[in-house]
Amino acid sequence: MKKQVLVLILFGQALVATVAHAETAGSSLKLNESLAVPLSFKVEPSRVWSLKPSLLKVRSHAALVFDEQTQRPLYDKHGQVVMPIASITKLMTAMVVLDAHLPMNAEITVEKDNLNKIKRAKSRLRDGMTLTRGEMLRLALMASENRAALALARSYPGGTAALVAAMNAKARALGMENTRFFEPTGLDSDNVSTAQDLVKMVAAAGRYTLIHQYTTTASILVDNLNGHTIRFGNTNPLVRNASWDISLSKTGFINEAGQCMVMQATIRHRPVIIVLLDSWGKFTRVGDANRIRQWMESAPRRYVEPHGGVRLAGDFH
Repeated sequence: MKKQVLVLILFGQALVATVAHAETAGSSLKLNESLAVPLSFKVEPSRVWSLKPSLLKVRSHAALVFDEQTQRPLYDKHGQVVMPIASITKLMTAMVVLDAHLPMNAEITVEKDNLNKIKRAKSRLRDGMTLTRGEMLRLALMASENRAALALARSYPGGTAALVAAMNAKARALGMENTRFFEPTGLDSDNVSTAQDLVKMVAAAGRYTLIHQYTTTASILVDNLNGHTIRFGNTNPLVRNASWDISLSKTGFINEAGQCMVMQATIRHRPVIIVLLDSWGKFTRVGDANRIRQWMESAPRRYVEPHGGVRLAGDFH
């Protein structure tokens, strides 16, 4: 499989033009051209908040908080380290599927071999279950369903190898220089990236209406083969927390990657992207996200005077 992917990657350049500027039915994407060039990841004093990175203590091995308005990071810990990203992979899988303009109401059946070829895979989808492509996409994003992601890849024009080649082509188009994909679920630890690259991927994914909608769905019911329903919940409990304003979310876990999470959220009226990789313990990534929000909300605001001076001020809008 990896040999197939590596061969197809050589032809990925031909896919760049079609995947980088696509707009799909049910989604709207207009890539900001700035995403295709290196962003500035130098942490500088914020002109909006009096934020002190030294006061933020996160337990994730890599963490990045990126201000989407200023296009600069507010906090960067090991943002350039290449590491496995687990099911964060599925965001790229979803973008490539949507870029292909495939009908979302087309039915896809779960096949027996969809799961057997990948280690550690778990799924509540059973052989023979048939769902629409849109339902498979929602389950892959919201509940991180591995069989749903594999079914999407199998039904992609040219099959799984073609989809993975398109994923790598899109990563290059977005300027994700340290990112490589070998399969569509994230179960393979050779799917790697950096926190800085993932900021670019999350920013691009956030421009797809369906990805925004599906990653922030709290739960859904799916009919199984026996006429009963199965409830699938979002793998990020923060989407069910009314105090959070989240527009995109994706989690991931394999042993090699640890607990991972990316989010696009608004904190204190400011749109930010949060990337947390290799968090230790089941609840650390959620704890780190809450620590980041508290750090931002507790910082004094800065007011820039017309003559260029800066003074601290109370919270204002």
